[in-house]
Amino acid sequence: MLIRTEQTPNPATRKFLPGQKVMEAGTRDFPDADAAQASPLAAALFASGMVEGVFFGTDFVSVTAAPGVSWTDLEPIILETLLDHFVSGALLFTAGTAAGIHIDDAPTVDEDPADAEIIEQIKELIETRVRPAVAQDGGDIVYRGYRDGRLYLAMQGACSGCPSSAITLKRGIENLVRHYVPEVESVEAV
Repeated sequence: MLIRTEQTPNPATRKFLPGQKVMEAGTRDFPDADAAQASPLAAALFASGMVEGVFFGTDFVSVTAAPGVSWTDLEPIILETLLDHFVSGALLFTAGTAAGIHIDDAPTVDEDPADAEIIEQIKELIETRVRPAVAQDGGDIVYRGYRDGRLYLAMQGACSGCPSSAITLKRGIENLVRHYVPEVESVEAV
């Protein structure tokens, strides 16, 4: 089995592509070792003591190195852990925990029901144009609400904490969304 490794715009995060499905649908962010207890793979990656974050996409795993950790030291450990997991056919989530996983996709702002059509346009644009592009960099972007011309989004995976994420959000995503949905005046990270 060959696992490809790609750099991301975030120098602390690398994207690992095992050449097979990681998640059947959706994504899962593990921002710390406590959250990783739901997944033997995520827990094993954190067990090295050199990992600060793990993110599962449809066909990739993004790993964020802890501050001061060299990728020269960490990458072989990550590759060995991923190989062991995928070759053995181990479960991605601990039995009994996957069904209980709830990803909070509720808006973080009170939305105006009169904006329902605008919100649907925004959500469709995020799903079809923004999320696929962000996933190529090893991350994800999640809709968190729209109110009074402001669109609220959350960055996950390699995009969370990336030095260029603010530029991507303001220059890339904001310009794209404003082009297609002129009611959006600004995009804010939450």
